[in-house]
Amino acid sequence: MTRSQITADMAVDDQADPGHARSARALVQGVRWRSGLSQDEFARAFGIPLAQLAALELGQARSDAALAAYLRVIDHAPEVVREALERF
Repeated sequence: MTRSQITADMAVDDQADPGHARSARALVQGVRWRSGLSQDEFARAFGIPLAQLAALELGQARSDAALAAYLRVIDHAPEVVREALERF
């Protein structure tokens, strides 16, 4: 998916602070887009079930508060999250 395809979707606001995303869909799409990872890569890297990630991006599911917070941390410090996950 190209940047123009993503930004054509009004749910995505790649300029917005993740704390100000308009929806769970916008949050997950924006965070993943900024990571540069595919859905599969993002799901594996951060331990999020691929089906759940896909449903969130399609607007078919809503994230709970914990997942929304996790996505914001990933967006802010992805390498710190990856390092922490490698310790388990």
